[in-house]
Amino acid sequence: MQYKDLVKPETECTDKNCPYHGSLRVHGRKFEGTVTSARATKTVSVSWTRYRKLKKYDRFLKEKTKVLAHNPECVNAKLGDQVVVYETRPISRWKRFVVVRKS
Repeated sequence: MQYKDLVKPETECTDKNCPYHGSLRVHGRKFEGTVTSARATKTVSVSWTRYRKLKKYDRFLKEKTKVLAHNPECVNAKLGDQVVVYETRPISRWKRFVVVRKS
């Protein structure tokens, strides 16, 4: 792993798409968000809020981003957890992120 802020969890897993115990490599952007859905197997929905300035009206626009992320067995994020997700190669049709730790 090439990122210094990734800390290996205590529990082991046999997931091949785990950045710690499998062969999945992380790259690109890092985001922090909240798990909004954890019903699918090994998949969580993560969302975060960002603000964008509207120059014309001199106000801020609140925008929400929602992505699907792979949830390895060793991390095991649940609904409502604050998590850190990293960008990775496409795992499925919609999953391009992986949960690396709970905040």
